[in-house]
Amino acid sequence: MSLRATLAKLVDHPRTATIITTVIIFNAIILGLETSQSAMANYSGLIKTLDTLCLTIFVVELLAKLVAHGPRFFRSGWNIFDFVIIAISLIPAGQGFSAMRALRILRVLRVISVAPSLRRVVEGLITAMPGMGSVFMLMGLIFYIGAVIATKLFADAFPQWFGSLGASAYTLFQIMTLESWSMGIVRPVMEVYPYAWAFFLPFILVTTFAVVNLLVGLVVNSMQDAHHTEDVANTDAYRDDVKARLDAIDKKLDALGGERKG
Repeated sequence: MSLRATLAKLVDHPRTATIITTVIIFNAIILGLETSQSAMANYSGLIKTLDTLCLTIFVVELLAKLVAHGPRFFRSGWNIFDFVIIAISLIPAGQGFSAMRALRILRVLRVISVAPSLRRVVEGLITAMPGMGSVFMLMGLIFYIGAVIATKLFADAFPQWFGSLGASAYTLFQIMTLESWSMGIVRPVMEVYPYAWAFFLPFILVTTFAVVNLLVGLVVNSMQDAHHTEDVANTDAYRDDVKARLDAIDKKLDALGGERKG
């Protein structure tokens, strides 16, 4: 067996994925400890050594994948994602790159690329982007119309919330999230404008309970489609493997039959 085949078998083994996932989680804990002044004061050397060890493991794994898969490595979006994350981690400290070094925590995101269930979630989100874009456009229109109406109705009495188009849009966003919307905003407004509920309640029903749930539905549907596509691919791969094995058995039987006749 060639070196490339051996490496491919090693890096694609489920046990390797488990080990890498464990290292990612451990590295996340180490990077969190770097934010603790007491931990760094007492164990700075050990923490930095363990962080370097984790990074070394990631680099070795990445190089093994590059050798094992060759140019095919860059055909996978997840491999490119891993490559970028590791490249960011290798940026040297100092020389204006201190902010980029803070992005080392992005290594934790590598757990997505090694966990199939998490990959399915992200793939579902990406697949849902076109539909989500349409929903966001609809929500933008609703917010723009609502902000114009709210500014014209409530700006005089509540300039801090509705004094401008931007302030109104931000206030309406807070109302949509249902964060202190009633006692914090709507009820004070209703003390001055008793019929303000006729504006706020339809806005909440349309945005919070209709449009947001539409977004959730799009994401869930995309995740189900991604899961179905993966199941079909796995089934096709299994069928092809079984067919190849049966063909090999048939060839061996034919060969044995030919030898007996001879």
